[in-house]
Amino acid sequence: MTRTVLITGGAGFLGRAVVREYQRRGWHTTGIGHSTWTAESAAEAGYSSWQRGDIDLATLSRLGGEFDVVVHCAANGSVPYSLTHPLDAFRRTVQTTAEVLDFCRSFRRHSRVIYPSSAAVYGAANDEALSESSPSNPVSPYGYHKRMAEDLLECAARHGWTRCAAIRFFSIYGPGLNKQLLWDAANKLSRATDKVTFWGTGEETRDWIHVDDAAALMADLSDIEAPFTILNGAAGERVTVRTVLEMLKNALGVDVEIEFSGAVKPGDPRYYHADVSRARQLGAPPSVKLADGLRGYAQWFQSIDTSIS
Repeated sequence: MTRTVLITGGAGFLGRAVVREYQRRGWHTTGIGHSTWTAESAAEAGYSSWQRGDIDLATLSRLGGEFDVVVHCAANGSVPYSLTHPLDAFRRTVQTTAEVLDFCRSFRRHSRVIYPSSAAVYGAANDEALSESSPSNPVSPYGYHKRMAEDLLECAARHGWTRCAAIRFFSIYGPGLNKQLLWDAANKLSRATDKVTFWGTGEETRDWIHVDDAAALMADLSDIEAPFTILNGAAGERVTVRTVLEMLKNALGVDVEIEFSGAVKPGDPRYYHADVSRARQLGAPPSVKLADGLRGYAQWFQSIDTSIS
């Protein structure tokens, strides 16, 4: 029997990668989000069916059918937006999670919910590998909202409404990502003639995972039996911001100087580096090396029209 997955926020950067992965594995895929896709456009993206609408109980209950897995990608994806529009960011992240879980409680008790959380729940931390038991110390509404969503998942699991898994992704990247550090950097580096200045000191650390590997990890959790699971999603590699920007510059083939202002960007932790031992026990290790992934990202960036960005 063909297995079924519902993907919320299915037209977003991560949602598109998730549907490709489940389609590759032979699943029947249903998506929901705000995209005005035609049936043909949705099918090209990998969806067997597509529903346009908000992520709320009323819309979800109209979908019909049974879902073995719900991958809840719909959320606010911006730290700056959470600082300037905290209430709407709360609705997009926390409220939609509550709606999905109530949907499962009411109609799909046997579904598993897989949720892309964020390393932002760790927030301010020392320069060391963060494990799932590391303290939670968010430094932005975005991080607090992700932690609230995790609490809702744990509550649902403890009450037997559904099995839940939350993956605390660190820095997801790949073709199609048109926001955050790499997108901003690619635009600046491509247009500069002399030098480019970035936030911070350059010695801040990040841990990168390609979007295809992130999607594969989520799909690997489709059969998880534990009521509630949290794990880190990353490569387990400590990389400074200076290093990744130099790698991106080389991938773009530009000759400009990179410098840093020393100013701290609001909501940005200084250090992010993951202990991925738990993830390695539950899913396959990442297959895309950072250098290869950045070359692919640079090729994609150079293939699109960024004249209006």
